[in-house]
Amino acid sequence: MLTLFIRHALPALLLVSSTAVMAAPPAEQHANDDAPKAPYLMAGAPTFEISIADFRLKYNLANPTQQIDEFHAIQDAPGNNVLTRAASKINEDLFASTALEKGTGKVKTLQITYLPIQGPEAKAARTTAIAYMANVMRQFDPTLNVAQSVTKVTSLLDKGKGSPFYQQQVGAIRYVVSDNGEKGLTFAVEPVKLALSEP
Repeated sequence: MLTLFIRHALPALLLVSSTAVMAAPPAEQHANDDAPKAPYLMAGAPTFEISIADFRLKYNLANPTQQIDEFHAIQDAPGNNVLTRAASKINEDLFASTALEKGTGKVKTLQITYLPIQGPEAKAARTTAIAYMANVMRQFDPTLNVAQSVTKVTSLLDKGKGSPFYQQQVGAIRYVVSDNGEKGLTFAVEPVKLALSEP
């Protein structure tokens, strides 16, 4: 299942999940056809000051009942010397993924992707997915409590419903929702390079 996810969903999600930000964008926006893709190919794309190993350690300590297992690198196109992609299977319909800066291993994006299921277990599966998304949000915004982060994630998912790219910026963090229906729903947390104000 992880191989199938990696082959079909993850590469597109890692490309779609971001728009390059060289200056601060509007607080909320839907991407259009002119939006540049794959900003990690640009030299100035920002990173969080944390490695994926450190993120997992902090995350798992804070969320003992909703762990994320080790991330496994995904084979990339030859000549890509900018980033390393990796994924971790949480369960049959939920995955964590990341893009890391090569050389430093610092996190450029942290994503939770839910592959929707049908039937009586669908509501519980979505609730679990939202809980993981909220857990990730709190790792980058520790001022939020559990209820606040769940409410915030649910609001973002509602605003991004049906959109392949929706973003909301809060300070130096950007939240991204990529809703591709039955193909998957991705929530991402990414750093933003803030523009210096003119003197």
